Amino acid sequence: MKKTITKILVAVMILTVAGTYSCKNRSNTPKLNELNELEKQGLEQKIEENVYPLPTSAEVLKKLADLDLGYILGATNPPANTRNYVASYNRSVNLGVFGADLSYATLYNMQQDVIDYLAALRTLAGDLNLQKIYDESLYDLIRDNFDNRDTLVSVLTDAFDRTYSLMVDGGQVNLALLMVSGAWVEGMYLTLAVSESGAHVSGFESVLLEQKKSFEILEELALPHTDDALVSKMLSDMKPIKDIYATLGTSLTMQNIEDLKKAINTVRTELIK
Repeated sequence: MKKTITKILVAVMILTVAGTYSCKNRSNTPKLNELNELEKQGLEQKIEENVYPLPTSAEVLKKLADLDLGYILGATNPPANTRNYVASYNRSVNLGVFGADLSYATLYNMQQDVIDYLAALRTLAGDLNLQKIYDESLYDLIRDNFDNRDTLVSVLTDAFDRTYSLMVDGGQVNLALLMVSGAWVEGMYLTLAVSESGAHVSGFESVLLEQKKSFEILEELALPHTDDALVSKMLSDMKPIKDIYATLGTSLTMQNIEDLKKAINTVRTELIK
């Protein structure tokens, strides 16, 4: 999906550049084509750097909702914990955690929880000048589409894409990576919270295995930034998950699922405290 978005955006931007350039240089088509190819490479790299790099928590949790696995009351990180997050690390990680919790509440039509998590996200996003993304207009879009999960996923994914893009554009790649990490962990935590009933549901195992690939992508994105103390801490905190994934094959036993759940719970406890 992310690659598709990138290709569409590149195509639109290239056509715009080409149109502008051709108006000024109508007799120079060969050079225009060469210029477009060079620009295409640069634009594609730039866009990929600014598009949320993994399936968002909304996309992952929709699969959970589509499997008819029920909402677990009290599973999410309480919005009141917002006041505990003062340091940049905790704020950024839990911006992702609360983003996943918002997705969970939204996809299960828990309207009061949606309101509470939007408020929590505005608070955490305030210091990053991102609070407008989580304003009343986002709630209005959610409220108006509670009966259409596909639309809800699109609305939430757009919000997370914009958050990630603005953080990267603002020179806060490290904090953007922390946000993505928090969202990934919380999405997995909520998925595994239903493991006892979900393990026997067709499609549940594939959701967990797909997230292994997402974890590997996240690690690849973070490795070039290990000189940053916050990113280094994040990778260290996530090591129990990496260790478990290293032992997994292309299918999962109940013991595999329990081991993964234990690792996720351990990491998540550290992230939200």
